Amino acid sequence: MARSKKKEIFRYECTLTGETYKTTKKAKHPDELISVAGYYELNPEKDDRPEHIKKEIEENN
Repeated sequence: MARSKKKEIFRYECTLTGETYKTTKKAKHPDELISVAGYYELNPEKDDRPEHIKKEIEENN
């Protein structure tokens, strides 16, 4: 039986929302990372998500 390769997990925090998320790749500039929610907060005109998703997110907040 072959051993499975272990993936290294990196944890980062969004500079706007404070949300913590994890990735399997190391970021070159971790201080500049933002979450998807933070991106849409900064750029509401680029928010192309369906209306039912937007309503669901508003209800959760």
